[in-house]
Amino acid sequence: MEQTKIELSVRDRVPYEPIVSRTPFRLPKKARVAVWTIVNVENWLPESAMPRTVLSPPMGQPLLPDIANWCWHEYGMRVGFWRFLEVLKSRGLRATFAVNGSACKEYPEACQAALDAGWEFMGHGFVQKPMHRVEDQAASIEQTMQAIRDFTGKSPRGWESPGIAQTADTVDLLAQAGIEYVADWVLDDQPVPIKTRTGSIVSVPYTVELNDVVIAAVQHQAADELLRRGRDQFDQLYKEGASIPRVMAISIHPYLTGVPHRIRYLEALYDYILSHEDVMMCTGEEILDIYRDQANQK
Repeated sequence: MEQTKIELSVRDRVPYEPIVSRTPFRLPKKARVAVWTIVNVENWLPESAMPRTVLSPPMGQPLLPDIANWCWHEYGMRVGFWRFLEVLKSRGLRATFAVNGSACKEYPEACQAALDAGWEFMGHGFVQKPMHRVEDQAASIEQTMQAIRDFTGKSPRGWESPGIAQTADTVDLLAQAGIEYVADWVLDDQPVPIKTRTGSIVSVPYTVELNDVVIAAVQHQAADELLRRGRDQFDQLYKEGASIPRVMAISIHPYLTGVPHRIRYLEALYDYILSHEDVMMCTGEEILDIYRDQANQK
């Protein structure tokens, strides 16, 4: 007998609950803010239209292959990524590595360096394509998870969709596949549960505004905007975190923040954050475990 498919609206999945009146969320050692870094490593297909561009097409007519814009991204993997590795390693920090499944074969040295550095691997689609354009989402999710399993020896617990774009069914398919948390639902400063057809999955706070795609590629801000905006965001969360702990995400891409004129501002942001007490530098799965341990104790 065929089971009836349960339809959940977006609001059904995340019932409204103000941060000031929910069950308290606490961080270890009375930390005020948990800060996690997401390094996004993507496979842009040279034969396809580029997900983003730095140069507009000649005479306004898109041309394929788009070598100029593909090279813009490729620079990040050849050079920019290694700057990230050094910045994080020199400060004893680990990142969450949001990686396209196919990038494990396209960029094996970068993926191995992330693995050797102890970074958490997070699913980020198989190639850099919105889930709305993926013909079989379930198969693509499994393909991505299998690629990460083959490379690291373990399944990813977290997921960030390319462009953080989900269809109405994506979160159900992710939960069904065994993904435990997502970064796509940017709606809170603390982890929150998302209802799915097969139980719940957790939203770990991600960011659209402290994200170099928005800052550099969409808003075309000056190179130091990541530092100015990041410092301002941290200051506010740190102040509020004295009574209600918060989560802060820093989302970076090798082809954007990894370039010579921006990398110094990422270094300065980390040094500013690290100059404060009561801050937890962590990964997405560590935040998930803190949240789940407390939820299980209720």
